[in-house]
Amino acid sequence: MEPLTHFLTGACLGRAGLNRKTALATLTLTLAAEAPDLDVIGSIRGSAFAFAHHRGFTHSLLGVLLDALVVVGFVYLIWRVRGRKVKKPNLPPRWGLLYLYACLAGLSHILLDFTNNYGVRPFWPFSERWYSWDIVFIVEPVMLVLLILGLVVPALFGLIDKEIGAHRSPVPRGRLSATVALIGVVLMWGVRDYEHRRAVSALEARTYNGADPLRVSAYPKWIDPFHWYGVVETPAFFALAPVDSLTPEVDPEGRLEIRYSGHSGGKKILHWSRVSGLGKISHY
Repeated sequence: MEPLTHFLTGACLGRAGLNRKTALATLTLTLAAEAPDLDVIGSIRGSAFAFAHHRGFTHSLLGVLLDALVVVGFVYLIWRVRGRKVKKPNLPPRWGLLYLYACLAGLSHILLDFTNNYGVRPFWPFSERWYSWDIVFIVEPVMLVLLILGLVVPALFGLIDKEIGAHRSPVPRGRLSATVALIGVVLMWGVRDYEHRRAVSALEARTYNGADPLRVSAYPKWIDPFHWYGVVETPAFFALAPVDSLTPEVDPEGRLEIRYSGHSGGKKILHWSRVSGLGKISHY
């Protein structure tokens, strides 16, 4: 997912109640939720190096431990520079707990990246295998709206209370709305997963120019959970077809595309780019 979604997810995790256990929780969770994308530093060595190592170690289960250490170290430095001051003196930082929170936020990053079609390599460097759920586009406005509302709505109510002179609660605001926002994201995943399965089943249930499919994939569109980009592999070619999971129906508008793969010495040579949402097929 893009960075804003990760930052907002970390902030909502903090506001959902974790910020009541230790100072600096929301800051730590927000930064740690985006920390795996520190691998963009690899672009210094060129685009090819950056592409090869993107979503590598920093996006792995092992890398989360190091990501969390970097984040907590950075938060500790800020805390020291600010004179060890916190908003609530009776709630001091608990560094061990903050490290666990940072690990949790790092795992949330891996989970969010797993939901889109680019995928992750969680067992790197022990395994280079990619895993992807293929249910959410890399920028998902529905998620953004849910997470933003989860953080903004309590502030709006706070302004209303201040305007009418209502008594201000000593308990931190926003726990309910942040929790509802996170639950909303999970429910959205459930809807998209259901529609994705329908799309995949529809792709598997038909033939393409008389050929049975070997493998099929359905990739998400922006916002719309009912229309997907279908990619079908057969022994001789790839078929690209839109899928309506609401019906469900493959290629309802007759826009099926057939792409034949190149061969060299009888061996198929393909390049399947993970950059594209559809999965571009290049011929050599």
